[in-house]
Amino acid sequence: GVHHVFDTTFSRNFSLLESQQEFVRRFHRQAEDKKALPMLASACPGWICYAEKTHGSFIIPHISTTKSPQQVMGSLVKGYFAEQQHLSPDRIYHVTVMPCYDKKLEASRPDFFNQEYQTRDVDCVITTGEVLKLLEQEGVSLSDVDPSPLDTMLGGAAGELSSHRGGGSGGFLEHIFSHAARELFGIHGASIHYKPLKNKDFQEVTLERDGEVLLHFALAYGFRNIQNLVQKLKRGKCPYHYVEVMACPSGCLNGGGQIKLEGESSKEELQQVERLYESLRAEIPEENQAVRELYEHWLGGWGSERALQVLHTQYHAVERASSALSIKW
Repeated sequence: GVHHVFDTTFSRNFSLLESQQEFVRRFHRQAEDKKALPMLASACPGWICYAEKTHGSFIIPHISTTKSPQQVMGSLVKGYFAEQQHLSPDRIYHVTVMPCYDKKLEASRPDFFNQEYQTRDVDCVITTGEVLKLLEQEGVSLSDVDPSPLDTMLGGAAGELSSHRGGGSGGFLEHIFSHAARELFGIHGASIHYKPLKNKDFQEVTLERDGEVLLHFALAYGFRNIQNLVQKLKRGKCPYHYVEVMACPSGCLNGGGQIKLEGESSKEELQQVERLYESLRAEIPEENQAVRELYEHWLGGWGSERALQVLHTQYHAVERASSALSIKW
């Protein structure tokens, strides 16, 4: 019963571009706004939930307001695509396939609900593991099914899957780092060298010129590293301008909703998934003609009021009850 299939890489182009511009804006205002930097990534709903519930108003100003690729796609499907199909948003049922159970939580946020049409931007989220279960229930094997191209309205002209360079969590650090080096310091093609700290899920990237540190970025994956990062912030000893934060160790390709293969170690399985992801054609957001046209004709230009409305969101400090809370993992 599915009529159209889109690749979320297309919507991630918008997330990356908006994150790049947001970082540059924050960098320029860091002198008058002490919480402008570090800017913390916002694409991981597990991290966002933890930040809102545990650290509330302290951490929220640091979090990027740019929507995740899933929720950007929700805005595109229920907005632009609905207009092209001459349908109201509530006439479209939008399902996303994600490597993460927390994406269900993200889709259910009140911020992503259209009050006028009483519909969510993303109606349903199913994980890759759940897709496999559905196929097994129907007695269907993907290897026996003829492939079809992706729809091209919200995707590449070739109708094929694509990716972004910079790892399996979307490449936010690398894209923002390269853009900031170019826009802020006129350095084109800045080389990116990851320096692991205590573990491979906490790494640093630095841009230097004549011995001066211009940009200091990090990635922090997994809650152990996230907690260390938050403690650094609270002590006023966080040296970073930007941190790509993901709740899952090793990032999104190792998401809790991913298919688990029998007989393979999780490390071997993850390496195989990473190789497959890296084998896809990598998109360059700035060079995507369809993205440029949507910015110009549908959103009203770069940095327009409509672009901010459609591609950004807000966060909410959650007041914790005084009574004890029992959590089962």
